[in-house]
Amino acid sequence: MKVEKAGFKAATRTALEIQVQQSRREDIDLQIGNVTETIEVAASAISLQTENATLGTVIDNKRIVEMPLNGRNYLQLVSLAPNVSYGFPSAGHAGSRQGGIRADQSISIGGQRAQFNRFTLDGIENTDPNFNTYISQPSIDAIQEFKVQSGVYPAEFGRAASQINVLTKGGGNEYHATLFEFLRNEKFDAKNQAFTANRPPKDPFKWNQFGFTLTGPVVIPKLFNGKNKLFFMANYEWFRQRRAQQGVYNLPSDAMRAGNFAGVNSVFDPLTRAPGANGVVAAVPFPNNAIPSNRFHPTSVKLLEFYPSANVAGAGLRNNRVQALGRPINRDQFTVR
Repeated sequence: MKVEKAGFKAATRTALEIQVQQSRREDIDLQIGNVTETIEVAASAISLQTENATLGTVIDNKRIVEMPLNGRNYLQLVSLAPNVSYGFPSAGHAGSRQGGIRADQSISIGGQRAQFNRFTLDGIENTDPNFNTYISQPSIDAIQEFKVQSGVYPAEFGRAASQINVLTKGGGNEYHATLFEFLRNEKFDAKNQAFTANRPPKDPFKWNQFGFTLTGPVVIPKLFNGKNKLFFMANYEWFRQRRAQQGVYNLPSDAMRAGNFAGVNSVFDPLTRAPGANGVVAAVPFPNNAIPSNRFHPTSVKLLEFYPSANVAGAGLRNNRVQALGRPINRDQFTVR
C-alpha cells in the first residue's frame, strides 16, 4: 500500500495480509519532505482486532493442503477453531436421501445445533435452505483459506449464529500450476478389520481423487494483457471410488426351480379352473404340489438360467444367498474464478 500527498514523503507499507472477512486498519504517518522520497515499512501482524466484535479463526491454505484429510474435505479442519465440535453422529436433519453426502457433515459451533450453521463461498450464499447444509464444496486445492466465525458480526451474516466463510484462490502476475492425487487401496491401506483370516486376493475398496489447479493472469495474445489487471484460477478434480457391499437375498430353492413346491402353500393347476356347485371358481392342486416340466414355458426356462441360485446351505427360503455387489462412485467437479 502506498500513500502520497504533496509536501510529504511517500509512505509504502509492504507485507500486508488481509484474511477472509477481515477489517484491518493501518495508520500511516506522513513525514514532511519531497514527494520523491519514499519511506517503506514492513507491516506486522495484528495482535488485537478492534475494528469489530467478530470472533473467528482463520484456517490458511498451508494447513488445508498439508494436513492429512481423509477424503480431502476441508470441513474436517473446522475443529481447529475453539468452541467447535465436528464428526458427532447426525441428528437426522438431513438423511442420505436428504442432501446426499452433504448430510455427513456434523458441525456444532458454540454448542448450537448442526443445522444452524451458515456457509458462504467467496461472499456468496452457499447454504441449502432445504437441508441446512452447504451447497457446493470446492476442492481443497482451490481454497485459499476459510474462517469459522461466531459471536457478533456484520448484518450481512445475520441468518445464523455461526458462519463458515470460504475464500477460493485468486490468480497473480505469474502462472502457477499444481497436480495432486489422493489414493487409497490395498497397497497403501492397513488390513481391514473385517478380514480376520485370509485377505481376499483383490481388495474391494479403492479411493482415488486427482486433478490440477492453474492460476495466473488472463492473457489473450495480441488482444489483451491482464497482468496487474485481470487474473484467473481454474481447478478440476476427479473422484473415483470402487467398493463392495455385501447383500443378503431371499431366492427360490433348487427344488422350486425344478417345479417342486412341496412344503409351501398349494400350487393350483390353472387348467382345472371351473365353477363349483356353489358358483365359486376353484382349481385342483398339482399332484404333490409339483408342476410338471412339460408345463414350463420356454421363455421362463431361459430366464431362469440368468437367475442366481441360493448359496447358503441350510438357510431355507430366507437369507439364502450372500453376494458382494460393486458400488462404484464417479464424481467430477471444477471451480473457475
